[in-house]
Amino acid sequence: MAETTEPLAAEPITSRIAGRIRALRAERAFSLEELAERSGVSRSMLSLIEREESSPTAVILNKIAASFGVPLAAFFEDPATGAGPVSRATERQPWRDPQTGYLREVLSPSGVAAPFQLVQVSLPAGATVQYEGVNRARPYHQQIWVLEGKIEVSFGAEVHHLEEGDCLARDVDGRPSSFSNPSRRRARYAVVIALS
Repeated sequence: MAETTEPLAAEPITSRIAGRIRALRAERAFSLEELAERSGVSRSMLSLIEREESSPTAVILNKIAASFGVPLAAFFEDPATGAGPVSRATERQPWRDPQTGYLREVLSPSGVAAPFQLVQVSLPAGATVQYEGVNRARPYHQQIWVLEGKIEVSFGAEVHHLEEGDCLARDVDGRPSSFSNPSRRRARYAVVIALS
């Protein structure tokens, strides 16, 4: 699959993603070349993302997350929001995937150590987010609760058709997966991610 990006609009969330990638790379002492080799994302694309000159897609971020051994949600945490126990709706910055238009918002407070993280996703009508199979250093558990509309979730050969109120528990490992909205209206769902 081609690495696609869209011209960068000056968004604070893009800066946050770039900063988190730089920080995770520094923590692990990865060079850009090593991260490119581990993730399958080109060195030039990684450099553009880190310099905030390109907004990565969900597919690219998933590859980078897998190479660091962290869930995708790790890129959206905001240490600057403080160590308080409340995440204010007015202070959160959702992220829109430039390829599919899906909107992702971390709901959990950033400054509190917890065994899980809560994320809300809005998936446009007819949209599909397809994640390639990746070598994941550490699998993790997540549960998906449909708040509005319906979605189809696949991982490997398994396909689950979920409607409003349904909840799916699954382990995120190296299998390909996808989230699709087959309807004519948006779907909204919460994802609870178990952190190790």
